[in-house]
Amino acid sequence: MGSFWTTIFLMLACFILSASPLKNYSSALAKSILFYNAQRSGKLPANNPIPWRGDSALNDCVVGGWYDAGDYLKLGLPLSYTTTALLWSINRFSDGYQRAGQLTQMYDMIKWPLDYFLKAWRPAQNELVVQIGDSTDHSYWGRAEEMTMTRPCFKINTVTKGSDIAAGTAAALAAGSVAFMLKGDLAYSNQLLNASKSLYTYAKANRGVFTGSAEFYGSSGDRDELCEASMWLYKATRGVNYLADARTFVDMETSWAYSWDEKIVGCQLMLYQETGETQYKDFVVSYFTAWMPGGTVTYTPCGLAWRSDWASNSYAGNSAFIALVAADSGINAASYRKWAVEQINYLLGDNPHSGGCYSYEVGYGSKYPLQPHHAGASCPNKPATCDWSQFSSTAPNPQTLHGALVGGPDQYDNFHDVRSDYIQNEVADDYNSGFQGALAGILHVQAINQFPATSNKCPCAA
Repeated sequence: MGSFWTTIFLMLACFILSASPLKNYSSALAKSILFYNAQRSGKLPANNPIPWRGDSALNDCVVGGWYDAGDYLKLGLPLSYTTTALLWSINRFSDGYQRAGQLTQMYDMIKWPLDYFLKAWRPAQNELVVQIGDSTDHSYWGRAEEMTMTRPCFKINTVTKGSDIAAGTAAALAAGSVAFMLKGDLAYSNQLLNASKSLYTYAKANRGVFTGSAEFYGSSGDRDELCEASMWLYKATRGVNYLADARTFVDMETSWAYSWDEKIVGCQLMLYQETGETQYKDFVVSYFTAWMPGGTVTYTPCGLAWRSDWASNSYAGNSAFIALVAADSGINAASYRKWAVEQINYLLGDNPHSGGCYSYEVGYGSKYPLQPHHAGASCPNKPATCDWSQFSSTAPNPQTLHGALVGGPDQYDNFHDVRSDYIQNEVADDYNSGFQGALAGILHVQAINQFPATSNKCPCAA
């Protein structure tokens, strides 16, 4: 009898240790919104929730928008991707934002880049501002509010091409039109839609990727952005011409990732949602055959789907978001939801770093990166000076950059919380986009009582 009860006790202990406690997805989502508010450029509103941020870059050729990462560049390709992905999450999983008590905050946050895009596009001149700042930005370390370097303005038009950024921005504007139509703000929705239509027409008529500042985010092509823009315009207008365009622009191949430079699987999924055609669904399934265990994507020992040294966390978060959208569209719902939740659980603590229970989202839980590569967060409160001595300091950042998802570990789960490590410890707008969308998707899954049983390899026992 003793051995019987010993066996039962050990089985129960193993079960308890292998079960990953639920994460506070609502808290993680709220913090991600705060990260984007910390990235704001321009004149900040009265309800600014980031006490260490103030007005900045008021003399830019287009004021506003989000700074790209830990620096003060404003870059059209990753900014448009980030905005579109975030809008997709609110359009698909608004109940997730509602469940977190963050729907109003999300609408307030996402309007910041949309307003910037409206100012950046000048349809009468066929001109779009696609970048502000250049490589000299990286010679400065300090507060955004105290920048004095020249911030050059890069534009595209009928001579200088950039249909990748133009189409990506048109997609963001169209997705924004859908979001604010659902909110009931029809005037703003129509303003966004009209800008999207004219910008999309410009992009189609002026093909060619932007090469004016090749050191940042060089695009591999414009077909995925044109496909994405046409699909969002179709969702906003139901115009069959946009759906026909999407069919011509979609690449019928298995995508490598979902990211600022590759929106192929996203467009394939939207085409499946709208047409129900298996030719598009098959490529989505093929994508996740590669990404899930047994496929071609590398896994860390503790289970992170590890795509690249750069932004390993971001790639996993982006694919988790797409998996949840696919599941909500009826594609392998049970397995995709389980996989997506396990990836987000890894990012929020089901990993071995620092003894386990380590969050790669700054400010979530009790253990998280203290030195994210972010100039503003490294600065002490005024009137203390902030310069390269803060970059070199081994002390934690004086400001907590709540919600920022850092780049992530290497393929063996190793991570270094060092400010100078801009590969593992960088933060960026696009890093958080799919991650936040996945959080909203998980909250949606909870709302419809479809939350899966998970089996993370290194569960947090706290």
